[in-house]
Amino acid sequence: MTQEIRSTRHREGAPVLSARDIVKTYGATRALKGVNFDVHRGTVTTLFGENGAGKSTLMKILSGVEKPTSGTIILDGEEIEFADTNDARGHGISIIHQELSLAPNLSVRDNLFMGSELRNGLSVNYKEEERRSRQVLSELGLDIDPASIVSELRLGQQQLIEIARALLAESRILIMDEPTSALSAAEVEILFGVIDDLTSKGVSIVYISHHLEEALQVTDYAVVLRDGTMTADALAQDIDLEWIVRNMVGDNFDLGSPPTGYEFGPVALDIDQLSVADPKEPNRLLVDHLTLQVREGEIVCIYGLMGAGRTELLETVAGRTPAVSGTVRMNETDISQLSLRARLATGLGLVPEDRQRDGLVQTMSVGQNIALASLGTFVKGLFVSPNLEREHTKEAIKDVRVKTAGSEALIGSLSGGNQQKVVIGKIVSTGPKVLLLDEPSRGIDIGAKAEVFKLIAERAREGLAVVYSTSEVGECLSIAHRILVMRRGKIAAEFGPSASKEDIMASSGEAVLA
Repeated sequence: MTQEIRSTRHREGAPVLSARDIVKTYGATRALKGVNFDVHRGTVTTLFGENGAGKSTLMKILSGVEKPTSGTIILDGEEIEFADTNDARGHGISIIHQELSLAPNLSVRDNLFMGSELRNGLSVNYKEEERRSRQVLSELGLDIDPASIVSELRLGQQQLIEIARALLAESRILIMDEPTSALSAAEVEILFGVIDDLTSKGVSIVYISHHLEEALQVTDYAVVLRDGTMTADALAQDIDLEWIVRNMVGDNFDLGSPPTGYEFGPVALDIDQLSVADPKEPNRLLVDHLTLQVREGEIVCIYGLMGAGRTELLETVAGRTPAVSGTVRMNETDISQLSLRARLATGLGLVPEDRQRDGLVQTMSVGQNIALASLGTFVKGLFVSPNLEREHTKEAIKDVRVKTAGSEALIGSLSGGNQQKVVIGKIVSTGPKVLLLDEPSRGIDIGAKAEVFKLIAERAREGLAVVYSTSEVGECLSIAHRILVMRRGKIAAEFGPSASKEDIMASSGEAVLA
């Protein structure tokens, strides 16, 4: 599929959309420094770069979310200024944002047509909205009732709803910012098929992804941003993974290796015959009588496809969701009946999959977010001590190497990678004995990913027991001492760090492409 797509799409004629000498400043920070960028009809232009490189800022300017400080946007050969996103959408430009912008309490149908309801006179034509909803959901391989409430869907399904909403707009230029960050391999293949269909009809795609190998499969033309400047651009057939990494971060490096040179301590986490039911179908087990032991200083990776039960396992162990049966012990103490807060107090911390919804408070500062899990330690008498809190957050920011203007900066001002470090720092600063991380690298670039994995390895060397889940097989073969493959709620296989990608993927039920 990959070579076929590349061989049939070419950059011909004048660009349909261009950015010329785009500069964007936020106070003293220059996010973009004179960027030039072209989009051609019926092709996929992929934008690579680390978190904070300026990718999302450029896309926000092209889609009318923000205005450039200086520079020009050219559409169909004429200069244009977008008043807002509705203006850009009216000119055929839509964007799928990295962070979901769905209304969780509304139905799928209502989300798909929010702000663009189909009207029949003065009333909404719900029948036609439902018909179109079913049609676009089918195109994306989603067997979902349009009347379903969005909050009841898993994260990958919600991301596909976001994509479906953009497809309904019938845009001629579609910007996809991390569209696959929560999708399974099968869902990614469906999306790539949709992209192929759109480009064959002349739709232009701007694609942003930190999944570098995946992005190479679909791109026709690659552009690399680094520190707000375009550092490289090339046709897809002229580049490889090393070219992307070299131009993104300046050198080639991997995600590390399992920390060595020490002995594992006693069992820190003991999961025995744990079962978790599907809340929608109580007779179906999402985690099926699973048993696992993790020792002090050990890093265990749990790999599996979407729906394998990875998230349900970690959230149940952390106390977020109830178990049907089984026990969870920490250092031989049964904590199965404790609340999430009580388990955190005993030294069991969880970094959740969805950092925006479950890990951060967007209206708070960096420091306030880090301090949330440790507020009780700052209390003196009846009040929280600002000095203790300030020292705590300052140390945590330094400890996990968050790049920020200071603890008072709003969390939304940070890149995705630095937001993820804040979530990790919040939990690590509580002094956990066991750390659970659900997809810790979701939506962050290769440089930030390497830093996160380095942090995890450093803590393991100090005696922390670590369990992290991932749907990227390459992440298994990095810092993990042990790799467990989950399939249909059970551990289907166990591997050491020398395992092959093919064996791991085959054990998960995932097809291995030649």
